[in-house]
Amino acid sequence: MRWILLLPLLLLLVLFGLSNKEEVSLRLWPFDLAWVAPLSVAVLVIGAVCFLLGAAITWAAGLSDRRHARRMEEAARVMEAELAEHRAAAAKRVGPVPPRAGTNLVPMHRSAA
Repeated sequence: MRWILLLPLLLLLVLFGLSNKEEVSLRLWPFDLAWVAPLSVAVLVIGAVCFLLGAAITWAAGLSDRRHARRMEEAARVMEAELAEHRAAAAKRVGPVPPRAGTNLVPMHRSAA
C-alpha cells in the first residue's frame, strides 16, 4: 500500500532531476561563498533541509504534550493500583458468597493436607 503512494512521488522526483540539469550558482549575501550545482540537486537539497527544519520544530513543539501524556499515564497507573487495593479490601470485607436460596448445595470444607 505504501508503494502506491511513494511510486508516483519517486517518479516525479526522477523526472524533475532529469529535466533540470542546468548549473546554478547559489550565494549567501554576507559571505563571499557560492555553491554551483545542478538546479535539480539544489532544489532537492533545499527542500530536504526545510523538511528537516520543519520536522525539528514540530518535534520540539510536541515536547510539552508528550511530557504531560507521560505524567497522565503515571497517574493512571497509580489510580489503577489504588483501585486494585480497594477492590481487594472490599472482597475481604464481603467474605464468601452464600449459596442461592432454593438450592440443595452444601459448601464443602476440605482439610489442608
